[in-house]
Parts: sequence; structure tokens; C-alpha cells
Amino acid sequence: MHRNNVFIETCDLSNCIEVIKDQLYFALLHQKVKSSPDRHCFCIDEELSYENFYADFGPLNLAMFYRFCCKLNKKLKSCVHAKKKIVFYTCGDRKKQANAAYLIGSYAVMHLQKTPEEAYSLLVSQNASYLPFRDASFGTCMYNLNILDCLLGVHKALQFGWLDFSQFNVEEYEHYERAENGDFNWIIPGKFLAFSGPHPKSKIENGYPLHAPEAYFPYFRKHNITNIIRLNKKMYDAKRFTDMGFKHHDLFFVDGSTPNEAIVTRFLSICESADGAVAVHCKAGLGRTGTLIGCYMMKHFRLTAAEAIAWIRICRPGSVIGPQQNFVEEKQPSLWAEGDLYRRSGSVTEQENGSSKAAVAGILSGVEDISINGTNKNISQRKTAAETHTEEDEEECGGLTQGDKLRALKSKRQSRASTGSLSLEENTIHTKSTLKSLSSDQRKRTRASLGSSGSSRAGGNSVSKARAPLLR
Repeated sequence: MHRNNVFIETCDLSNCIEVIKDQLYFALLHQKVKSSPDRHCFCIDEELSYENFYADFGPLNLAMFYRFCCKLNKKLKSCVHAKKKIVFYTCGDRKKQANAAYLIGSYAVMHLQKTPEEAYSLLVSQNASYLPFRDASFGTCMYNLNILDCLLGVHKALQFGWLDFSQFNVEEYEHYERAENGDFNWIIPGKFLAFSGPHPKSKIENGYPLHAPEAYFPYFRKHNITNIIRLNKKMYDAKRFTDMGFKHHDLFFVDGSTPNEAIVTRFLSICESADGAVAVHCKAGLGRTGTLIGCYMMKHFRLTAAEAIAWIRICRPGSVIGPQQNFVEEKQPSLWAEGDLYRRSGSVTEQENGSSKAAVAGILSGVEDISINGTNKNISQRKTAAETHTEEDEEECGGLTQGDKLRALKSKRQSRASTGSLSLEENTIHTKSTLKSLSSDQRKRTRASLGSSGSSRAGGNSVSKARAPLLR
């Protein structure tokens, strides 16, 4: 809006949310604000922007959360700003406000040792209210995902070792999430990779680059992906995977629908017995894929449905759509009970013990090896509908499926640069100066979470690798 191009001289700190006493503040403003000799103000409304499919608007993905943490950490440790109060503000619409609140709240959970509830209490302490996030559909919103849900999801990811910025390669994350480079994301490092469905032949269809199974082999082998689970209709011959030593499983259910009990049970069984990581795909690798991975997370890590959906969307925006959200929520009690029984029986896997941290470094390193580049119905009603659908139904439902449309939208929006205007320097971590307002324990955690300057430089050196030639 035009008013956002007009700066006001200062902001009243009494109306700001104090995140770090006398040092860091968060503000919801109507206009941009100027910095002053005793105050440094900054905004990321234009730098970090969510790329929507339809009516969805957040939460911002893992790379953007990382970039925000790098930017804020640099400011807090800067000698230039050592005696200044730092004000992080948003002057955007309510959607921008929600994303800004999610970022600063997640930062407080990750680096300031706040519980999700404490961080959320700060965010609403000035009688602020925030729009809930919604799914990547264009219909009526069937499920609200609140900021607290996102903070709880981030907290669980930290707890189980899925989130560790000292091992995170942001350029690699952004490289592989692009359609021409494979369109995949790790949801649980070392356990689950969600990806868009392969095609019999590499080509561009409806503006979306499709990749043959062979394009994924080098990456899958390097990162110990041993099982592939296909949830959509058969677009390629599974023998192309099995002949190369991968295990392949078909668990079809219709695009946009929910799985029946037999599919959920079989999916969980395959993943529990897998001796390596599992790559899961449907058409776009969003709805059906996210739904079943969410079921595993609820059973084996006791995440709530909202926490699972939040974390999956932070890793892979657009995941879990429409009635799938309510399905995941309804499955929570039974999956928690199944998980409790599973753990009591002694069938606890290394993955459940949160031991996946050691695998993260290998998973999030090296880009050059890849050859791809480039209102609510009840469960019984949904089960009956799902069991009567076949692959032919999906093919004959007329024109493009939900997955086709989502893939085309993703490709179009990625035709422009995928990152904001944050400089490379801001995406590395500076630890030479100290963060005076934090306790020594908090500083230790900040360094542990964000990594040393040496590891950041190593990550920065991979920039040139992250721009591999597109698939021909």
C-alpha cells in the first residue's frame, strides 16, 4: 500500500512487545519507521514473502525462518547496534503480521529458550490478535492452524533433532524444492522425504518440469533412501526403482481424498520396518503425502495433529489440504494409543529415540551429485468413499487433478527468484561479538543452534554448487 512507503520518525516502545529486556522488541505498525541513534528498526515484509498456491499465506518455510534468524542474530551481535534497542516490526496486512509473529515467536523458542506458550503469551501481550493460517485450497477454510501450533511444531522439531541450523544448508534446501531440481523436501531428516511424483519420461507438462525415476537415483542412494511409496495412480513402471535395488510400494487413494484404515496401517508398517529413509510421493507430493507422514509423526512422536501439520508445512508449504486436515485431527487419539502400545511392546526404533541428528549433516550436504535439476464428514463416511475409488476414477474425473494444478502453480511462481533480497553475508552466522542481553547459557544455545562462523562459511561456499544446470 502507498502508506507503507511513508516513514514515521519513531515508534512508541510502550506499545511494542518486549522480547529481550531492554534490547529486542516486536511491533505491529501501520507505517515504516526510521531508525534513530538509540534505536535500530527493521522489517522483512518485502524481503521474506510467502508464495501462495491459492488462499494460503503461511507459515513461511524453513529457509525463510533460517534467513530471519541469521539476520536478527547478526543485528543482536553487531558492535554497531550494541547500545541500541532493536525493533523488529511489520507494517503489512494481517497476513504479514501473522508471518512476522510466527518468525519472532519461533526465534524465541529456538534461541531464547522460551517455551511455545511463553513465546505466544508475549505475542498477544499487547492485546494483539493474528489471523490463523489455512490450507492451500481455494474453497472454504475447514481447519485453522494458529501461531501457537507453529511454535509447538518448531519446539517438537528441536526436541527430536529434526531442526538444527548448525547443520542446515539453506542454498541446498532452496535448490531442491524447486520444480526443475526435483521438488522435494526432508520432513524428518534421515526418515521421510516428500517429493513430487516421477513421470515415465522427463519433460515439461502444464508448465511443470517432470522427472523420470532415474533422475532421483544418485540422490536417493547417497542419502540412504531405500523405500519409495507411491500414493497416486501408476505413472511410471515401479520396476525402474526395484531393478536398481529400491523397494517400491503402491498405496493408491484419490487425489484430494483421505486414506482408508488399511492404507494407513500398511503405510505405518512399511515405514516402521524400513531399514533406511522413505521417499513418499503422490501427484504433487503435498496432500496425500503430508497426510500419511503426519499419521506416522503422531503415532511415533506423539505430535498433535496441529503440530504435525505445522511442521510439515514449514518444511514443505502447501501440504495437507482440505478434508485431509480434519482426517489427521480425527486420527490423533487412535494413533497416540497405537504409539503407546508400540513403545510398550519394546519396538522402539532408533528414529523414535530422536537419534536422527547424526544423519542430518550427510542429508543436508552436497548439491552437485543429483542428476535432476534442473463442513466435515465423519471417518466412516470418508472410508466408504475412499474404498470405492480406483485409479481410473482419478484419471476420469475430468481434466487436471488437484495435484496437477498445484504443481503448475508451483512452477509458475518459481519462475522468479525464490529468495528475498537478503544478502549472502546476512545468511551466515557471526559469533565473534557477544549477545550482551542473553545469559551465558542462552548464548551457548544460540551458538549451538546457529553454528559457528566457520561452519557458516562452509555452507556459504556451496552457493555456486546450488545452481546446477537444468534438466534437458
